[in-house]
Amino acid sequence: MLALADCNNFYASCERLFQPQLKDKPVVVLSNNDGCVIARSNEAKAVGIKMGEPAFKIKHLIEQNKVQVFSTNFALYGDLSKRVMSTLRSEVKRMEVYSIDEAFMSLEGEGGLEEKVLMLKQKVAQHVGIPISIGVAPTKALCKVANYIAKKHTKTGVFLLEDEKLIERALKWFPVEELWGVGRRYAKKLKSMGVYTAWALCQLDDNWIRRNLTVGGLKLVKELKGEQCFPLEETAPRKKNICTARSFGKEIATLQEMKEAVSNHANTCAKKLRKEKSACNKLTL
Repeated sequence: MLALADCNNFYASCERLFQPQLKDKPVVVLSNNDGCVIARSNEAKAVGIKMGEPAFKIKHLIEQNKVQVFSTNFALYGDLSKRVMSTLRSEVKRMEVYSIDEAFMSLEGEGGLEEKVLMLKQKVAQHVGIPISIGVAPTKALCKVANYIAKKHTKTGVFLLEDEKLIERALKWFPVEELWGVGRRYAKKLKSMGVYTAWALCQLDDNWIRRNLTVGGLKLVKELKGEQCFPLEETAPRKKNICTARSFGKEIATLQEMKEAVSNHANTCAKKLRKEKSACNKLTL
């Protein structure tokens, strides 16, 4: 069995960690130069603030609901991410850090899975102070489904998807657009064919899936059926692309200002490249 640990509203939770008075208050984090919303607390979601919305468009919501607004602090988020991952790693034999706020873990040979993951959740809360949700299932794709349920539909923040009948029930309810790797374009295409749930997707012909959703889509469906196609990657593969993208906080009026921004971001990309011990063969601006 595998488990997926996912930090809840990670950037917003990081900001709350140092300001406990913001518990149960709406909080949003804005992208560089305070452009767009990139993280929201549950309370901010409840008042209608959407992910990716430009800050100037939601000024009325922010003022009406006394939403606390923060600029990004990636140094802080990176440090807290390392602490979360280190805490999880100390309790499992094998682990893949999937993103800054997500990790897949192997629970092979572990007894009492629910007790184990509840202990992991409590340990991260105690040692780091960041709330996490954990989904347990036989494959990574099913772990994503289990984690979605754990986060949105349980009080404990933990959900085990191990029984075949339970998996079937979950997939018959699970919206196809929420599936791991199914983007907006694929979701629109599937819905136009009457495929609205993960279960309906699993009933499609494998050849059709390969032709229309590529090999990645076929692997996703096989994972939903319980066949492991995405192994645990304990060592992160080298990146094929490195990007530094920022929005400007004000209108840029001179070529010199633009040159300075491009130079600064190119330097950031170069640092990331050196850290990867990689070489660049194409540069796009």
